Amino acid sequence: MLTPKSGVFLMGSCIAAIAAVGSVFELSSGTPELGNLTTGAILAASIPLTILFFVVAVADARANIK
Repeated sequence: MLTPKSGVFLMGSCIAAIAAVGSVFELSSGTPELGNLTTGAILAASIPLTILFFVVAVADARANIK
């Protein structure tokens, strides 16, 4: 059952995934707007956050199944 809490975590997962994809495109362009280091840090942080938020959202949804 989708709860507001699991919905927020799922939204966070989507935002982090979008940030990861955007960072990959920026890095592949050759000249990222925020620089290589900052864009790489965003990419490095967004991949585990995507996975973490998704797992937490699924766990919360499963815990609320009646």
